[in-house]
Amino acid sequence: MRKRAGAIARRGRMAGSVLAAARHRLQRPQRQGLIGAGLTVGLTLLVAGGVADQGWAFSAMALLVAGLAVGGLHLIFPHGPLFALGVANGLAVYICLYVVLGRAAFPLAMDWARPVGFLLPVAAFVAACWLRRADLLRLAEATSAPDLEHLPRFARWLGFTALIGLVSMATPINRLPELEQTAMLLLAMAVIAGISAAAVSDVVRLLVDIAAILQTVSKRLAHLAVPMATYVSIFALLGVVFGCCYRIADGLSRTPLFYALGQPSRLDFSDALHFSIVTLSTVGYGDIQPSDDGVRLLAAIQMLLGQLLLLFGFGEIMRGSVTGEAASAAAAAEKKPAATPPRREVAGE
Repeated sequence: MRKRAGAIARRGRMAGSVLAAARHRLQRPQRQGLIGAGLTVGLTLLVAGGVADQGWAFSAMALLVAGLAVGGLHLIFPHGPLFALGVANGLAVYICLYVVLGRAAFPLAMDWARPVGFLLPVAAFVAACWLRRADLLRLAEATSAPDLEHLPRFARWLGFTALIGLVSMATPINRLPELEQTAMLLLAMAVIAGISAAAVSDVVRLLVDIAAILQTVSKRLAHLAVPMATYVSIFALLGVVFGCCYRIADGLSRTPLFYALGQPSRLDFSDALHFSIVTLSTVGYGDIQPSDDGVRLLAAIQMLLGQLLLLFGFGEIMRGSVTGEAASAAAAAEKKPAATPPRREVAGE
């Protein structure tokens, strides 16, 4: 009876562990989906806030169009959160280019035409994806690893789009009256809409490749977390230590040791920390400058340590990347079933 009870208990524990593992496998895609959705929404909100100088109506419209486009493409191609993040990234770049080039090439275009022109390529692309959803879904599912075969075709479509932008900037369209600029803006965006609809398969393939690359990078980040955290910790340590040294030296001196905006000035701790971080990263804004030879020598030492830290961080990150690739290859090799040795023929059988 005891043996039977022990066997039942072991079976129960095994069943519980199997259920827990299955529950974990189900929860992991949900967590990844929430993270991808959060990154997508955050990126879209950030870009919408950045272009708010064009008016909140345009920002709201851009946010709405981006949300509908990302959601619609995710429904057509349920290829994971990284695919949606790649779509959001492409839309963010498109919004920025449209705002900058639109204001430079068509400054007098009517306000109602700007949202319409922005919407045309996105609507054409999503509509083309919907009409060809079966073929594009098969293309996305058949893609196992990124390749470079489709990039020349995508570059060709991208070149046509860039040519339209170049013509819009090079020709004196911005000197035309308001009505003509509005018509030229809508014409240019209509041509770009046709290009986006024609290049839909190449764009979808590129988005799938980007998602695959992001997935590979996300796996490598787990092995790079320790060297990256170490680099950030040492960088912060050097920044704080030298910032305190600058503040103490300036406080103990009878005269100011720094120039701020061209004038002798005392540094408070926030200014000293700012100068330390700028010096350590070798950015050199020039808003704060040392006027004492001792402080200049201290800043030179900090810049040298910053360069050495950069070399150390790069070396450790590369080592962690190689270690991560070796570990992934070993894990993949362990998952492969062992090959069955061929059966030898025995004489007399």
